[in-house]
Amino acid sequence: MIRLLQRFALLTIALLAPLGAQAADNIKIGFVNSSVLLEQAPQAEQAKQKLEQEFSAREEELRGLRQEVQEMENRLNRDGVTMNEGDRGNLERELNRKLRDLQRQQSNFRDDLNLRKNEELGKLQRLVLDAIREVAREKGYDLVLSEGVVYSADRVELTQDVLDRLEQMGR
Repeated sequence: MIRLLQRFALLTIALLAPLGAQAADNIKIGFVNSSVLLEQAPQAEQAKQKLEQEFSAREEELRGLRQEVQEMENRLNRDGVTMNEGDRGNLERELNRKLRDLQRQQSNFRDDLNLRKNEELGKLQRLVLDAIREVAREKGYDLVLSEGVVYSADRVELTQDVLDRLEQMGR
C-alpha cells in the first residue's frame, strides 16, 4: 500500500512538473512518517495487549512443558547411569515424545501468533491510512507522501496531527 502511494506521488509530481512553478505553488503537499504512526498509535498498544492476553495461556502451557522436559533431561543425566536399561529406555522414549510434542506446540504457537500479528497489523494499517486521509482532507492537502522522502520541512509534517487523530479514534 505504501509503495503504491509512493508511485502515485512520483507520478503526480512528474505530471505537475510541466505546469510550472505558479501551478505548483497552489499544490499543498504533506508528509507522514508511517513507521512512527504504526509504532506510536494508541491502537498499536491495544493490539499488543490483545495479543498478549490471547496467547498468554498457551505461552504458559509451553513454559510448563519446557520445564517438564528440562526436569526429565536432568533426571536422565543424573540417574541414567544407575537406572536399569528398561527404566532408562522408558525415560528416554518419554523424553523424546515430550520433546517432539514441545517442538510441535512451539511451531504451532509461532505460526498462530504470526498470523494474528499480521491480522492486527493489517487492521492498524487501514486505520492509519483512514486517519491520514481525514487529516489531509481537513487541512486541505492535495498530496501526502510517506516513506522514501529524503527531506520534509516541518510545515508539511503531518505525523503528529495523524497521531492526534488516532488517539481521538482510540477513545
